[in-house]
Amino acid sequence: MPVSKPKTKASPPAAARAKAKPKVAARSAATSAKTSATPKVAVKTVTLKQIGVDLAAAYELPKRTVESLFNDMIETIVKTMKKGSKVRISGIGILQVKKRAARMGRNPATGEAIKIKASKKVSLSVARDLKESL
Repeated sequence: MPVSKPKTKASPPAAARAKAKPKVAARSAATSAKTSATPKVAVKTVTLKQIGVDLAAAYELPKRTVESLFNDMIETIVKTMKKGSKVRISGIGILQVKKRAARMGRNPATGEAIKIKASKKVSLSVARDLKESL
């Protein structure tokens, strides 16, 4: 009895493969053109310390006093949020802790189902005035 070869999928002809490659290259070139067309502008980050220095100069207060006020304010906000209360900062928004329920997820590398445990996250609901001013 003759030995038969196992059936495998036939690969596309070389001409079809050659046609497919430029499409991928064209897509990646278009994507890189889109990203390079919009120049990235460096965004300056202002720290709380820098704001404190500006306020200290504006109100003729010692820098240490203003820094101490900011530190106390942050501690108070954190304590309040740990208790479960919302913190409303007029002109900025409302800070609150939201609970995330446990759920099932997937490991993207293996596709294995994993359990993601419950957690808490900080949420900021931005004030309408701030949204409109931007």
